[in-house]
Amino acid sequence: MNTVTNNETLCQTALAGLKFVDDPEIGLNVVDLGLIYEVNFDEAQKKVVCNMTLTTQFCPMGESIVENVTQSLQESFPESGIEVNLTFDPPWGYHCISEGGREFLNR
Repeated sequence: MNTVTNNETLCQTALAGLKFVDDPEIGLNVVDLGLIYEVNFDEAQKKVVCNMTLTTQFCPMGESIVENVTQSLQESFPESGIEVNLTFDPPWGYHCISEGGREFLNR
């Protein structure tokens, strides 16, 4: 479900940094959990755009997770603007979790 478009190197850097952002209730990072739907680098506006979701619209840690995603992207790209968009379309599901994430959760 994770999509990387535009400048591949910059977007891979973004995803690498986001692997250090955990969902505190689940204990798995937002990339392997499948919460990051898309990362783009907008060359014209010099900003990183991240489209993401949460496991549920009512996630009690949602605000904190979005703040941590924003902070991670700011640390990875200090010279760029950051835009984090929260979407629930498509809704998150177990199928979004990476194979490594499933192995971690099944321990």
